[in-house]
Amino acid sequence: MTSRRIAFVVFDGFQPLDLTGPHEVFHSAGDYACVVVASRAGPVASASGLLVHVAHGVTDLDPAGVDTLVVVGGRGVDRAREDEALMAWITAAAAGARRVASVCSGAFLLAAAGLLDGRRVTTHWAREEQLAREYPDVRVDRDPIFVRDGRVWTSAGVTAGMDLALALVEDDLGRDVAHAVARRLVLFLRRPGGQSQFSVALWSRQPATDPVRAAVTAIHAAPGNRHDIAGLAAHAGLSPRHLQRRFTAELGVPPTAYVERVRVEAAQRALAEGDEPVDAIARRCGFATAETLRRTFHRRLGVAPSDYRARFRSTAGPAGAPQSQPTALPLEGEPA
Repeated sequence: MTSRRIAFVVFDGFQPLDLTGPHEVFHSAGDYACVVVASRAGPVASASGLLVHVAHGVTDLDPAGVDTLVVVGGRGVDRAREDEALMAWITAAAAGARRVASVCSGAFLLAAAGLLDGRRVTTHWAREEQLAREYPDVRVDRDPIFVRDGRVWTSAGVTAGMDLALALVEDDLGRDVAHAVARRLVLFLRRPGGQSQFSVALWSRQPATDPVRAAVTAIHAAPGNRHDIAGLAAHAGLSPRHLQRRFTAELGVPPTAYVERVRVEAAQRALAEGDEPVDAIARRCGFATAETLRRTFHRRLGVAPSDYRARFRSTAGPAGAPQSQPTALPLEGEPA
């Protein structure tokens, strides 16, 4: 069987993990031939200073025959968009490729090539506004860790590139192979694209004053407690109206929305890490009933609690083998 060719595009100032993470996933699957291409063959400096020797420049690698084109991100992506030879090679390779993908801000190169027009895409949360502003024909979704729209796949920052690569392997070779690769690389076995890029600590601003910090600490310490505005105001030593105003100003969301987000994450962890019944988790995490938890999950995550558990719970390997533990909503690396 002929190996599928995966072509990675890099440039000066690329994010090294955008390349090495997905590259290892495909290599570990054993059914791919990975090549790396840049404007020129030779050493290419990453954003962190790591030098990668690239065997192929755009003038000596035929863009035909690429099965999957993967464009990485990094701080140098803006300058790379001005590289006419590189952009021409990306456009030619994409025209014949079965799939086109980007990691993090690599989406800017695909957008510059006109490959994202009319499509729903994602990128690192720190650059989604720029992408939407500069390419108004692109439908930018800032929340998911990766998005598939037809033959085009886009992912958020850094580690999301490995999730994307695992999804591509699963699409080609099946779930068992993707899970075997994940176990070998000690990755999360199932982290579908619909999972959010954000945890509460990242999604919201940090409190700037001690009274609001006290209220936030109380919420995180016991998500299942009542946490009405009067109770939080008592923790903060402020009047309810004053806390409402200060909390919203400092964190960007009102207390009720913040409490709900913390409770959702507590329920996510409980569903992923244990066998406790859904109704018990709902009560413990402050949702009162399983139906309230279900409605909140559908509104915030687009899935039922039972489906979330099926996707993210620990998956046992061979007898006696350690289990891979999923996390709730992880940080997707530094802005690229």
